[in-house]
Amino acid sequence: MLGRENDNDVEAGPRLPREEEEEDNVDPSDPFDVADTKNASLETLRRWRQAALVLNATRRFRYTLNLKKHEAKIQRLRMIRAHAQVIRAALLFRLAGDRQFVSGKRVAPPSLTGDYAVDLEQLSSMNRDHDTTSLQQFGGVKGLSDLLKTNSEKGIAGDDADLSKRKNAFGSNTYPRKKGRTFWTFLWEAWQDLTLIILIIAAAVSLGLGIKTEGFEEGWYDGGSIALAVLLVIMVTAVSDYRQSLQFQNLNEEKQNIQIGVMRDGRIVKVSIFDIVVGDVIPLRIGDQVPADGVLISGHSLAIDESSMTGESKIVHKDQKSPFLMSGCKVADGVGSMLVTGVGINTEWGLLMASIVDDTGEETPLQVRLNGLATFIGIVGLAVAAAVLTVLLARYFTGYTRNHDGTAQFVKGKTKVDDILDGVVKIVTVAVTIVVVAVPEGLPLAVTLTLAYSMRKMMADKALVRRLSACETMGSATTICSDKTGTLTLNQMTVVEAYVGRKKMDPPDDASQLHHLISSLLIEGIAHNTQGNVYVPKDGGDTEVTGSPTEKAILSWAVKLGMKFDAVRAESTELHVFPFNSEKKRGGVALQMTSSDVHIHWKGAAEIVLASCTKFFDSDGHLQSIDEEKDFFKRAIDDMAARSLRCVAIAYRPFDSDKVPGDDAGLDNWVLPDEDLVLLAVVGIKDPCRPGVKDAVRICTAAGVKVRMVTGDNIQTAKAIALECGILSSNEDATEATVIEGRVFRAYSDKEREQMAKRITVMGRSSPSDKLLLVQALRKCGEVVAVTGDGTNDAPALHEILVLLWASKERKLQRKALTSLS
Repeated sequence: MLGRENDNDVEAGPRLPREEEEEDNVDPSDPFDVADTKNASLETLRRWRQAALVLNATRRFRYTLNLKKHEAKIQRLRMIRAHAQVIRAALLFRLAGDRQFVSGKRVAPPSLTGDYAVDLEQLSSMNRDHDTTSLQQFGGVKGLSDLLKTNSEKGIAGDDADLSKRKNAFGSNTYPRKKGRTFWTFLWEAWQDLTLIILIIAAAVSLGLGIKTEGFEEGWYDGGSIALAVLLVIMVTAVSDYRQSLQFQNLNEEKQNIQIGVMRDGRIVKVSIFDIVVGDVIPLRIGDQVPADGVLISGHSLAIDESSMTGESKIVHKDQKSPFLMSGCKVADGVGSMLVTGVGINTEWGLLMASIVDDTGEETPLQVRLNGLATFIGIVGLAVAAAVLTVLLARYFTGYTRNHDGTAQFVKGKTKVDDILDGVVKIVTVAVTIVVVAVPEGLPLAVTLTLAYSMRKMMADKALVRRLSACETMGSATTICSDKTGTLTLNQMTVVEAYVGRKKMDPPDDASQLHHLISSLLIEGIAHNTQGNVYVPKDGGDTEVTGSPTEKAILSWAVKLGMKFDAVRAESTELHVFPFNSEKKRGGVALQMTSSDVHIHWKGAAEIVLASCTKFFDSDGHLQSIDEEKDFFKRAIDDMAARSLRCVAIAYRPFDSDKVPGDDAGLDNWVLPDEDLVLLAVVGIKDPCRPGVKDAVRICTAAGVKVRMVTGDNIQTAKAIALECGILSSNEDATEATVIEGRVFRAYSDKEREQMAKRITVMGRSSPSDKLLLVQALRKCGEVVAVTGDGTNDAPALHEILVLLWASKERKLQRKALTSLS
């Protein structure tokens, strides 16, 4: 998961579906011209392997993807998926027949046979078959959570004893991994090289002939030196291979150890994906990976991409009729929460992972080109060796090769067979030596080890690099497209300014300045229209607020205004949720009040929400038309944005309960009304610039690397932060050509975008697709683009440039990434 903490931020947006990769400007006649090595087809990869020198294919291709194993892995995945679907269909057919015979008789839930009233086999069978009948027999999701001793709202207790019981009863969220190869395996592979085998044979023959002709004291020199050189090459190769294997093993373990948020004892805590247990309640947001098998507790517009398990690319919508979630799938849209019912090897994903071997080999663009160079040099070396062998043999057998005393080494009919063999072996040894020297076997090896070493060094700086090509590409970058929130700023947000009606609150968290009607509506909207959480410890400790940085800031502000989070949420029922949308820059929720009234609350980018407002509350709680006051609010928003504050507006509208869809299907497809809103408040959130960023930008600029800011925030806020960070040197630089909104850039034609791309320094109010368009335009202009970001809205652009960077918990990555490029 990429930047989970920022999934629902104001700048964040949904992860777009993976698009088909295009190989542009590829020369079919050049087998080493591979435009995109990350998603290259197997035919493309096989093409350049076939063109490479195969004299020592084992060593040459040891550090790249094993195509045979990769094809076998794909076939195994397809086979397992097919078998799973066949078994599932057969069981569903049998269950349908059983239901006919039992005439719908309800089977009683299992009796308590241990710590829990349901066993592992029953859960595994239900998960595997997506058996809604079994789920209903357990009493639905509510009944199943009771059987698993889980509170569907607060989760499990989460203490060590509880976790230990659950792991003993249902297993842990891990799966058996195949052991890495031992050092002796690498040693065995190292000597199985055609060149080395020829040298070993030459060494043995030379050693025997030398001892026979010159005696042991001097005769072992030639053969012994060759044998020593071969032994040294084998040892160095084996040690290098083994060390690299360990490096990639550690890298994979770090990459797979994902931290996710889990609801335990009423609070959201960050735990390793390996520590998830059956009974856990896990919130799901756009861009998340489903970490285990489970059933849906509640969800709004929840759509899951199950292509990783079913092989089909269509998005599946989840609701109470289709509640089963499979481990390893991605949340494509919406929000929800799930009850974990299967972990580790007891899931289909766990079975898949346990049955395949991760092949860490991968081609970087530099490696592909160097293999082409190595092939050319190798062919030249072979040609020279063949020519030398032919010339030396001809000279020897024609009598032109002479001893130190001037006599011919070969005289027809007089030279002994042993002497002839000795002379031929020496000539062959010279030719083989030329091949060994000419073929640059160490070139691909040296590049791979250098890149692997770079990855380890970057990991020491809290930067996890997923692909080898990242280390290679970053050193060649000519421009950086950087996100703002959490990258150039600290991502530590607080509400520092607030307008309620025409009144500016001073201080912004003084609840006495608010009319009770405005206060209640404001707190109601903030408490429900959020994916965050407020936890108040029972022992009276400090209140804990979780969620995205923007939501944490607004929730903390509401807590200071007197919000009782759990109590407010209990006073009404959520009818429908419109999750924050990066395109519309806002999110909403519809609430059914105890009085049967319906309130619809919206929260999002200030100028966008303001445009949908027709009324506002004055300081006395009276509704007023906003037409004459819109200029006032726009000036207030611009003023806050100019001081680098993020502006968020909160609004609501009452709604006729008779117009609310009455069935679940209608509610799921209900489009929340977003017009005729009543403005409740506009808040300004301060996110300080990250220390050291200005120096990093200055160093990058001096090195010829242009830094561009691409953000979903207000254009004025983006410009203010750019000036503070040094991306814009002065207000005079902030012209229409250098500072632009995403919608304007989006409207240009492809040709115009390419012309504008190089001039753009700051892009505000950009969507994920706008960021992707900018990166593509810059690449077409010949730029080597690096992208840094920490939210799902950055995913398409990051995917485009082959580089994925994960920030550490302290988010030290961004500044170090900027600095390292210089």
